[in-house]
Amino acid sequence: MDGTEGERDTAKVAVRLSVALKRLRSRLREESGMTSTGFTLSQLALLDHLLAQGPSTAASLAAAEHVSQQAIAQSVATLKAAGLITTGPHPSDGRKVLIDITAAGRRLFESLLESREMWLVRAIDANMGPKDRASLDVAVELLERLAAADLRPEIDIR
Repeated sequence: MDGTEGERDTAKVAVRLSVALKRLRSRLREESGMTSTGFTLSQLALLDHLLAQGPSTAASLAAAEHVSQQAIAQSVATLKAAGLITTGPHPSDGRKVLIDITAAGRRLFESLLESREMWLVRAIDANMGPKDRASLDVAVELLERLAAADLRPEIDIR
C-alpha cells in the first residue's frame, strides 16, 4: 500500500466519522427534546455556558461561543423574554451588563441533559453487548484524543 492509498483510507474514515458524529449529535438533540423547545442551539449553548461558568458579560459569551455580540444580544433578548435568563449591572463595572441563568433556565437545561443521557444509556443497553461496550470505551478515549488534538504549528520565540 502506498502513501496515497493510506491517505484515501484515512480520508474515508474521516468522512464516516464526521457523518456519524453529526447524526449522533442530531439524534441526541431530538431525543433530549431540544428541538421541541423552540430555542436555537446557540440559545441553548448560552444557557449551558451560564450554567457551567456562572454570570457572564455579553462580550465573554460572544468570545466563548465564537459569535458576534449582536448575535448574543438577539439570543439574550429571546431567553430573557422567556424568563430563562436575567440581566443586571456588573458589580465592578457599571458600563457592563451581567447575564445570568434563572431557576427556570436551569430546570429546562438540566431536563434536556437528563433526557439526552437517559436515551443514550437506553440506546447503549439495547444495542451493545459487553464486548461492544469495551470497544465503545476505547472509541470514546480515541475521540477525546481527537478532540484535544492541537495541530497548529509551534512558534519558536527566542
